[in-house]
Amino acid sequence: MNIRTKLSILIGSILFTVAIHYGWILDPLFGETHWVHALHGRFCYIPIVIGASWFGLRGGIISAAIITVLVVPYIFINDLSTHNYSGELVEIFFYFAIATLTGAIFDRELSLREKHEKTELELERSKRLSMIGEMTASVAHEIKNPLASLKGAIEIINDTSVQEDEKKEFKNIAISEIKRIDSTVKEFLLYSRPKKINLAEFNLTDLIQTTVKQMENQAHEQNISIQTEIESDILILGDREMLHQVLLNLILNSIQASYPKSKIIISANAVHDTVEISVKDFGEGIPSENIEKVFDPFFTTKSSGTGLGLAIVKSIIEELGGEIKVTSSKDSGTEFVIFLNRLSGDNK
Repeated sequence: MNIRTKLSILIGSILFTVAIHYGWILDPLFGETHWVHALHGRFCYIPIVIGASWFGLRGGIISAAIITVLVVPYIFINDLSTHNYSGELVEIFFYFAIATLTGAIFDRELSLREKHEKTELELERSKRLSMIGEMTASVAHEIKNPLASLKGAIEIINDTSVQEDEKKEFKNIAISEIKRIDSTVKEFLLYSRPKKINLAEFNLTDLIQTTVKQMENQAHEQNISIQTEIESDILILGDREMLHQVLLNLILNSIQASYPKSKIIISANAVHDTVEISVKDFGEGIPSENIEKVFDPFFTTKSSGTGLGLAIVKSIIEELGGEIKVTSSKDSGTEFVIFLNRLSGDNK
C-alpha cells in the first residue's frame, strides 16, 4: 500500500469518526442516548491508532491533533455542562496519550526491524565475502597442481634431448591436465553464474538410460556394476541438460564412494504428479556429522575436488521446484533421492 492510499484512508477515517462525534451518523438512527455519545469518543481512537501504526509517533500525534481541532468547536457550539466539558477534555487527553503510547511502540518496533534487517544484510555480506575467499582459495588449489604438471610436461616436450616416443606420454599428460583445468573452471562458473533453466517436456527414462551408458565404462574400471529399476516412458517437464548434469554428478559420486565389486542402483518411478529418482550405492557411507554439510559449497572430504558438485546439484533441483534428500550410514552406503513435479518445473 503506497503513502497516498494510506493518507486517503487515514483522512477518511478521521472525517468519519468526527462525523460520528458530532452526531451526524448515529444520532439520526438511535437518538441522543448516553451509549451513543460514549461511542462517539471511542471511535476517534481508531484513526489515531491507524496513524501511529503507519507513520509512527509523529503520525499518531498529528492524527490526535487534527481530531482535537475538529472536535473543539463541538464543545463550544453545544454549550456543554461542566461535567460534559470536563469529559471532552479528558477524551482529548486520552487522544494524545494513546497517540504517544501507540506511536512509541510502533517506532520501537520499526527501529528493531530496521536493525534486524541491517544485521541480516551485514551477515549476508560477510557470508558472500567469506564464500568469495573460499572460492578463490579453492580455485587456486585446484588449478595449481595441474598447472605444475602442465608446466613440467611442456618443458619436457620442448626439450630437444628427449626422444619423440617419450614426449608422446607427456603430451597426453598435458592434454589431460588442460581438460582438468577446464573442468574445474566450468564447475566454478556453473555455480557462480548458473545457466538459465529451459523447461521442456522430455522422456526422463531415456535420459537416465543414456547417462548410465555414459558412466558404465568408468564404473567397470572400478569393478562396480550399475543396475537400473526405472519405469518406462516417464515424461517430465524440466531442463534435460541440467538434469543430465545432476545425474552425472550423483553417479560419479556413487562410483567414487563405492567399494570394489559392489553395485549402484538407480531407480525412477512416477507417483501421481511426483517423480522420484534414487541413486544408491553400497560404499563407505557418509559420517553422521557430515550429512548436513554435503550440500554446502566447498565442503569435501576428498583430497582433490572443489566441493561444488553436490551444491550445484541441490541448486539445480531447487531451481526446478524440486527437492533432494540424502540418507547414509557407515559402511552401508548412501542414497540420494530427488523429488520433482512431473508436469511442472516451478510449482506453478
